[in-house]
Amino acid sequence: MAANHPPSSPLSIHDMTVAYQGRRVLWDIDYDAPAGKLVAIVGPNGAGKSTLIKAALELVPLTDGEVRFFGKSYRDQRSRIGYVPQRTSVDWDFPVNALDVVAMGLYRKIGWFRPVTRTFRQQALAALERVGLGEFAGRQISELSGGQQQRVFLARALVQSADLYLMDEPFAGVDAATERAIVELLRELRSQGKTALVVHHDLQTVAEYFDEVLLLNMRLVASGPVDQAFTAENLRETYGGKLALLDQVGNRMRNPNLTLP
Repeated sequence: MAANHPPSSPLSIHDMTVAYQGRRVLWDIDYDAPAGKLVAIVGPNGAGKSTLIKAALELVPLTDGEVRFFGKSYRDQRSRIGYVPQRTSVDWDFPVNALDVVAMGLYRKIGWFRPVTRTFRQQALAALERVGLGEFAGRQISELSGGQQQRVFLARALVQSADLYLMDEPFAGVDAATERAIVELLRELRSQGKTALVVHHDLQTVAEYFDEVLLLNMRLVASGPVDQAFTAENLRETYGGKLALLDQVGNRMRNPNLTLP
């Protein structure tokens, strides 16, 4: 890792390039996540937001570059990292209940192919209760609503007691109650000194929900505190010609009390 990347950073990316079938989808990404902050990863469809997270977690291979978590490789630090995948990427017909899914987040502590003891089941149940789903512990995941399924995966990440959370579109397709629950949970994690990087699509809530932003469109356009990096100029560079939406967001940033359609 290059010397200018601090080893204390929860996530350091150096010159990350990722290609699918010979076509580059991320180019030369260089980024250090700040500790104890909520960071929105923002960009248009196809910008490589999900790929950034998956490549950092070694779910897709790097073409070039290097990734470090707290100064070490992912494999050395995976117990400190919680991951919430896109809900649409999960097979929700798999025959397990909500408590079973959450307990999967404890397998590194339990050990693979070993029974889940009462102590670990209590930890999993406590995580479900934190996201408001304690009464659904025995419910098959296929019987849960989309918002409830998303909360189950949040609980699975929580039970790991990680220091860094990577979340891929946790707000997508959820109801208002689940969105509020996710925001409260993120703020609770931040109060505990945790860091969260969240792929996020709703530009109108970036300033309300997050401390920092990473603007991405195959390349890193800008990153930093929301009040510095989340500017109309950076948004136009990230999104191109969608100026009507960007003008609305710009007005929202200048007037936080403005209600947009």
